[in-house]
Amino acid sequence: GVVAAASYEARRFGVHSALPSSVARRRCPHAVFLPGDHARYAEVSAQVQEIFERFTPLVEPLSLDEAFLDVTGSRRLFGSGTDIAWKIRDVVREELGLGCCIGVGSNKFLAKLASVEAKPVAKPDRIEAGLGVKVVEPGMEQSFLDPLPVQRLWGVGPATLDRLHRLGITHVADLHR
Repeated sequence: GVVAAASYEARRFGVHSALPSSVARRRCPHAVFLPGDHARYAEVSAQVQEIFERFTPLVEPLSLDEAFLDVTGSRRLFGSGTDIAWKIRDVVREELGLGCCIGVGSNKFLAKLASVEAKPVAKPDRIEAGLGVKVVEPGMEQSFLDPLPVQRLWGVGPATLDRLHRLGITHVADLHR
């Protein structure tokens, strides 16, 4: 089989989702492999979705553990997009005992990229805490995007990445130029 999800501790050893289990076991022989429980994941996903819907009815699920929320109409009630993101994190942690990372941006593309920047980072010798919430302020979009590696962009898979690298394009700034 393949790895469905990997803890940050396992990621330190190069284990990631979609990696063949045999390779994951070689890279991290002390890892604990657990069977999946899709019914439980769906149950918790519905609980998280319910929390989102307390803040806005405009929730677009992306997967079991991701969604886009349009909070434009909720700001008078709950505060800025940043305030809402922190409130959602607090409620998810208090009620479900789960951490979550949230990206705030003026569109889905930026919010998705920002959410990755909010996550913890697995280094070979440690796990660096993430920001929890990453905000891309209006007018700061290009300065946020420019330092990102081009493979972070949606639609840049292995073949496109190879072609971009052959053209000398490694970061969004290179593509921008």
